Amino acid sequence: RSVYDGEEHGRFMEKLEARIRNHDREIEKMCNFHYQGFVDSITELLKVRGEAQKLKNQVTDTNRKLQNEGKELILAMEELKQCRLQQRNISATVDKLTLCLPVLEMYSKLREQMKSKRHYPALKTLEHLEHTYLPQVSHYRFCKIMVDNIPKLREEIKEVSMSDLKDFLESIRKHSDKIGETAMKQAQQQRNLDNIVSQHPRVSGGKKSKKEFCAGSDLEVKNTSPMSEQDSGILDVEDEDEDEEVPGAQDLVDFSPVYRCLHIYSVLGARETFESYYRKQRRKQARLVLQPPSNMHETLDGYRKYFNQIVGFFVVEDHILHTTQGLVTHAYLDELWEMALSKTIAALRTHSSYCSDPSLVLDLKNLIVLFADTLQGYGFPVNQLFDMLLEIQDQYSETLLKKWSGVFRNILDSDNYSPIPVSNEDIYKKVVGQFPFQDAELEKQPFPKKFPFSEFVPKVYSQIKEFIYACLKFSEDLHLSSTEVDDMIRKSTNLLLTRTLSNCLQNVIKRKNVGLTELVQIIINTTHLEKSCKFLEEFITNITNVLPETVHTTKLYGTTTFKDARHAAEEEIYTNLNQKIDQFLQLADYDWMALEPGSRASEYLVDLIGFLRSTFAVFTHLPGDVDVHSTMSGKVAQTACMSACKHLATSLLQLLLEAEVRQLSLGALQQFNLDVEECERECSHCPCP
Repeated sequence: RSVYDGEEHGRFMEKLEARIRNHDREIEKMCNFHYQGFVDSITELLKVRGEAQKLKNQVTDTNRKLQNEGKELILAMEELKQCRLQQRNISATVDKLTLCLPVLEMYSKLREQMKSKRHYPALKTLEHLEHTYLPQVSHYRFCKIMVDNIPKLREEIKEVSMSDLKDFLESIRKHSDKIGETAMKQAQQQRNLDNIVSQHPRVSGGKKSKKEFCAGSDLEVKNTSPMSEQDSGILDVEDEDEDEEVPGAQDLVDFSPVYRCLHIYSVLGARETFESYYRKQRRKQARLVLQPPSNMHETLDGYRKYFNQIVGFFVVEDHILHTTQGLVTHAYLDELWEMALSKTIAALRTHSSYCSDPSLVLDLKNLIVLFADTLQGYGFPVNQLFDMLLEIQDQYSETLLKKWSGVFRNILDSDNYSPIPVSNEDIYKKVVGQFPFQDAELEKQPFPKKFPFSEFVPKVYSQIKEFIYACLKFSEDLHLSSTEVDDMIRKSTNLLLTRTLSNCLQNVIKRKNVGLTELVQIIINTTHLEKSCKFLEEFITNITNVLPETVHTTKLYGTTTFKDARHAAEEEIYTNLNQKIDQFLQLADYDWMALEPGSRASEYLVDLIGFLRSTFAVFTHLPGDVDVHSTMSGKVAQTACMSACKHLATSLLQLLLEAEVRQLSLGALQQFNLDVEECERECSHCPCP
């Protein structure tokens, strides 16, 4: 700046040039001083270049040799590298396969289980596969496929298990009658065993009681575990002899499909769906079972099959109730039973009303009792069934009355209405064994002799006892007290006497062709039957063990029945006599203008008196004990004689007073007087006292 500011630029440049020339001279001096050393250095360098070239050649040669020698090593190293790489890959593969193989094995096992229909184990395998194995290998593509398939597999298991359940439901629907038949056989065996034990209390039976048997059968049911491998339906049971023990009803059924399906749906969180479906299907089946066939009333087998199906249905439901938790509840089962009870009772009322055969009604009653006892053994209330049996008892009595009406008609129609002849002691004892008759005088008489009554007396008496036995049969096993049984038998017997037998006797008495002799024999017969009523009372007392003095005991009305029949027969005798008298009087042909009377009574009157004489002889020569002869025969004879005489007198007077008779001659009156005197004379010699 001072050079430019002082305008000394030229001077400065001169000074600078001089300075440069000084430096150049110093440099040149320096170079001249060191030149030899420089030359020596170049010479040394040239020597070093030659040596370096040699070294280079040696290195190149050594490198070539090394390269040639290292090729094999490089190849070996490459191989070693590849082996190490493969080894690492293999090791990694083994590790991955170690994780994948259990998954594949489980999946294979799952498929195998589903193929062999082991659905519950398959579901368990699926759970392990999903939650334990698949998460470890979830990044593999095949695992993603498996994960996507799991919902489908679950749905498939649900569908297959539901299909098995449907097969099971269909199978038990078809076989419910066999299940019920077995349960009722078991109940029958138990009842027989109870009867034997009650008769021989000291003997302890070798068979189990029903409750024990049911408990045992519950423990022995095969394949009821949800892990069971078999899906069988109803096991076949051959018909056993009565001596062989009947298998428990539950032993006939494999319930494993129900248990498996229930467990499967529970695991899948769809238990409510399963319960709803099961109950809905069983309700439908219950309605089908409770629908009786239209011709059920025709045979006992129809009723038996109907009862077997109902019992089979409820035996299965009871077993499900006690072996599962909540699938069948007490409330649900009670509701089903109420419906079944009402429908069963309605069906029995309808169909039993068609039964006209008392044997069928009795067999039906025994079947209903067995049906009720069987279900009562499983804890179902059956009081309504026994109440309905009392209704059927009334119907049974009606069918018995109809049957015995025919029996009595046959006995009365086939009777000869003449005393029973006895030729020897055996016949005498046979008749006395059939009918309670004692007569000391008749016993003293030598053979042959005659009973006072005809054959219909012991036959009717025996049939009344048979009727009582038939009534007693119905009352068995109805859980009635002795008083109720006695009352039932007495009421039915009263109906038999007052309605059935009474009508039959009245019909015989009112027949057009009945003769006086037959009517008289009917009077004798009814008298003996009336006396036998006290023996019938004793007979009923003996079989029911209820004394007749007991309060509210119904009395037999037999005496009234036989008295009414006897009075009807007496009235018929009086009416028949009067009709015969009228027939004779129609033959009277008086000449009211006759000049002279005849020498004797009119011919028609002689015939009439002859008829009356022979008729009254029948009354007075009736066989029988003193009582019957003196009271019954005498009274009937006296009344008949009085009635006949009164009717004849009235009719004769009417002949005189007829409007057609306008005038009478003295001869006609004398003839009429002869006839009246003949009547008086005959009355004075009448055999009736």
